[in-house]
Amino acid sequence: MTEQLIEQLGLLGVFLAGATPFLEALIVVPVAIVLGLDPVITTVVAVAGNAVTIGLFALSSRTIMGWIQARRHRRGLSRYSSSMQRGMDIFEKYGVWSMAVLGPLVIGTQLGAAIAVSLGVPTARATVIVTGATALWAILAAIVTLVIIGGVG
Repeated sequence: MTEQLIEQLGLLGVFLAGATPFLEALIVVPVAIVLGLDPVITTVVAVAGNAVTIGLFALSSRTIMGWIQARRHRRGLSRYSSSMQRGMDIFEKYGVWSMAVLGPLVIGTQLGAAIAVSLGVPTARATVIVTGATALWAILAAIVTLVIIGGVG
């Protein structure tokens, strides 16, 4: 009973960590697996948490982008940070698929979804594509972690 409660609390932590902007499922999954949580359930829960905030950022993209720009303007900075500009450049050059694949590594999945929507990708499409790429990264992270710790093979 105690072990089950600890695992459930751990999975709640995985969901919340996955939902935390810039703390990607890609990072959360290996940590949770190393701590002893079930790899499959951990991956699903981390991606679900990440998907919630990806969707929220996509829905709120205009507000989020406006807030970021206003904040940077108040601080006397350029309109976009170097990482955000890099993300926009990637999107402009290679499209939403590249944003989805590179987002976790470059700017974060949530911001990637917001940028995609702000540049014209429909909200639902951006959410599905970025979440799908996040799931693939999380699965890859789980497999690599299991290979490294000896849980596969």
